Amino acid sequence: MTLEKVSSNRVSTGYLTKYKFPSTSLGGLSTQFNIFLPSSASASSPVPVLFYLAGLTCNEDTGAQKGGLLNTAGKEGIAVVFPDTSPRGAGVEGEDDDWQLGTGAGFYLIATAEKWKKHYNMYDLVVKELPEVIKEANLGVDFSRWSITGHSMGGHGALSIYLKNPGLFKSASAFAPACNPSRTPWGINAFTNYLDAKTRSSPPSEWLPYDSTHLLQNYQGEPNILIDVGTEDDFLKKGQLEPQAISGLNKKGVEVRMQDGFDHSYYFISTFAPEHVEYHAKFLKA
Repeated sequence: MTLEKVSSNRVSTGYLTKYKFPSTSLGGLSTQFNIFLPSSASASSPVPVLFYLAGLTCNEDTGAQKGGLLNTAGKEGIAVVFPDTSPRGAGVEGEDDDWQLGTGAGFYLIATAEKWKKHYNMYDLVVKELPEVIKEANLGVDFSRWSITGHSMGGHGALSIYLKNPGLFKSASAFAPACNPSRTPWGINAFTNYLDAKTRSSPPSEWLPYDSTHLLQNYQGEPNILIDVGTEDDFLKKGQLEPQAISGLNKKGVEVRMQDGFDHSYYFISTFAPEHVEYHAKFLKA
């Protein structure tokens, strides 16, 4: 796989570079990602890595430009990877009609519904293909020291991916994640469309492997999870996030913090992003 460099910018202690490549996970469509590499990264001395998964309507630039992660990542000597949030230009009927579904709304799953399954496989892109592409490019990243974070839909992605893959990641964190998507509107809409559910249970059993509350209930061992949610988040008030579903499990190793007065925006994320990077650094550099 040959990466094509799109752009590069000096930032923090290193460079943020955007690459693109044709993705087999996304049905051959071209996808882009940003990667921040601190000055300490090299092929002979690879650094640990943090993935940041963005939310609905966002792309690979959103977290990189607005998230406030990179100064602390540079100080800690951690690479940060920012994938896109969906395939682009798949040509699926209706994919650009609703900001909560289709373009910019891949939900970090493997689609099984006929209409979506060729292209909408962001889970495979994030967990399997993108790491392999970065390894093959010899960019100086050590995937034996890998953590994951995200916001909103991306927070759902970070938590569910971490919990589905015990031992693959050192830690996970999330900003305002959709914690119980099999029972809340965003998730119900996405899962109904993307997943070909055969069971008649409520919710369908095919949805549960992407529901972080269900996954945490069944998680063996002690996870390393940090979650921040703003008390003035409109989506919290609309029942989209349900952090109480996770905090109510009282699972050791999981911290859910309600941050007074903060909303769903990148003002909130950038305020607490340095703490999240430092949280991951404890595990990545242990």
